[in-house]
Amino acid sequence: MTPFADADFPAVPYPGSRPAHSYVHDADGGWAITADPAALSGWRVDTRDLDDWLADRGAAPMAARVPVLSYGSNPCPSKITWLRTDLGLTGPVVVLRARCRDLAAVWAAGFRVVDDQRPVVLAAYPGAVEDHAVLMVTPDQVAVLDVCEGRGERYALARVASGEVALIDAHGTFDRVPAYVGATTIRRPLLVDGKPVRCADVPQAAAVALVGEPARSDGLTVEAITGAPDPADFPGALFVYGTLRPGRSHWHLLADHAAGPPRGARLAGSLYDTGFGYPAMVLGDGPGVTGSVVPIHYGTDLSAIDDYEGDEYKRVRVVLEDGTLAWTYVWIAPFDGMPLVPPME
Repeated sequence: MTPFADADFPAVPYPGSRPAHSYVHDADGGWAITADPAALSGWRVDTRDLDDWLADRGAAPMAARVPVLSYGSNPCPSKITWLRTDLGLTGPVVVLRARCRDLAAVWAAGFRVVDDQRPVVLAAYPGAVEDHAVLMVTPDQVAVLDVCEGRGERYALARVASGEVALIDAHGTFDRVPAYVGATTIRRPLLVDGKPVRCADVPQAAAVALVGEPARSDGLTVEAITGAPDPADFPGALFVYGTLRPGRSHWHLLADHAAGPPRGARLAGSLYDTGFGYPAMVLGDGPGVTGSVVPIHYGTDLSAIDDYEGDEYKRVRVVLEDGTLAWTYVWIAPFDGMPLVPPME
């Protein structure tokens, strides 16, 4: 597959332009990615699992990345290259298109220092439907974004509980996705005639001339993130289907980490009988896997459960049949000769 060039998606005027598909970007350009529930990463570059493509470049897999809702210029390929050349960002960045409901990118009360353009901020906006992006980035890449956004000065990194953020090119809805939200008066929404002005309605050339006053609030329900975000915190749920299920032999390993009651759930895939008292799950087409999705506390250390599952399993993010994003453990050892476990209703 031939990469696309930054020149096809200029960053000026702010907030720039971006491809009409999800993509992965590195120093050589950008590649379109497509969703595939059978891939461990959930995505493919051409026919390759995105995790394999990333591994070839010495980069972290999707499970070691943090989702960050990006509603300004950061999803623009040219802006990502600027982050590399000017702020030292390294490694591939994964950009997933996302549809936001009851949220909007609105013009901020102040201006950018670097070029006197007016930046955008995220705000609650009932009835709005806008397409933005979720960047899947490593903690080191988050540190670069912190510098770019002026975290702690102009913006704060926080989990956003308002509105809905759903993938466009795949099935799945984010729960309390992190985003950079305004932290100072100059990064509050600009009110013109008492109302915020959506970036989608007024271009940058006109936005710089807007006259108004800062809003008292962006209307968002958020929870500030302290320090570096941990990829293990996103998503805040674990799908279990064997010995870790409530009432099963090793539920005690998970019980103290549950942030709420488990509920029944299903995932596309198949279960096989290992013959050792625990099942092997593979993703993709199949009769479906019945299990339990358990909400887990932020900051939960999953290493003990990782150790229990062992090298035969890999913890990955998946999308359940109802659209919930969750962690689960997928069998990565050979399963030839194992009998298929009949599906449960």
